[in-house]
Amino acid sequence: MPAQDTSKIKEKIISVLRRNGPSLPVHIAREIDSSILFTSAFLSELVSEKKIKMSNLKIGNSPLYLIAGQEYMIEKYSHYLKSKEKEAFHLLKEKKFMKDSEQNPAIRVALKEIKDFAIPFQKPDTGELYWKFFTVPESEFTEKIKPEPRKEERKKIKKIFKNKTTKRMSSKKENKLLNKVKEFLSEREIEIVDIISFDKNEIMLKIKKRDSGTARIFIAYKKKKINEADIIKAAKKAAEFGLPYMIANSGGPLKKVEDLINATKNLYSFEKL
Repeated sequence: MPAQDTSKIKEKIISVLRRNGPSLPVHIAREIDSSILFTSAFLSELVSEKKIKMSNLKIGNSPLYLIAGQEYMIEKYSHYLKSKEKEAFHLLKEKKFMKDSEQNPAIRVALKEIKDFAIPFQKPDTGELYWKFFTVPESEFTEKIKPEPRKEERKKIKKIFKNKTTKRMSSKKENKLLNKVKEFLSEREIEIVDIISFDKNEIMLKIKKRDSGTARIFIAYKKKKINEADIIKAAKKAAEFGLPYMIANSGGPLKKVEDLINATKNLYSFEKL
């Protein structure tokens, strides 16, 4: 085929991508009235020449082809991701930034696989690995600052939590909620990573299972019944750390709150029409 014809075909392919955005070879072949075999060959050449790009995401066995600047358009194909990859995609999209070491092994692997959507970077001062959602600028990243209890109070709390035993301390001044939290965590072989806040009515901790590296935020309330405001408050606090959270209290949520929680367990998304 003459060089001039080859050049024209490549220009037609680029024109199709400009018009249609990220596309599969079969659709491009139809647009330029050529076979998939020839079209795929031209696409490979254009990728080698760095005139177009190829997605990591596969639709069937084929990647998408696109022009630089169209990367954001690949998001509409995210429903083709595998189950765990799709979970990692939605987590990262919601949180914007995720610390690699705080994720469970399956999510860490999935983040590495969704290269079109998860961009790795290292925190300059520590070298720790983080992931950012591909449309979020890295300049938005700020390390979450944890609210600290007062110095003397923090020392006292650490001393109390040092024992993991289930026996209650005999001191009458011992916080009853604290005793229950210690017993609850010990029975479930849960370790305390950090103490975030503490008072007689509410305790907030960073925890993890002894056999797992996945961190969680744990919030215990003294009140017998949990309402919507308590859950929203807990969710906001946990969001500051970019971690999932657990809530504990003596009597569970109010009936209407429990009904709402059960109703939303299988809710995939809530869309505006």
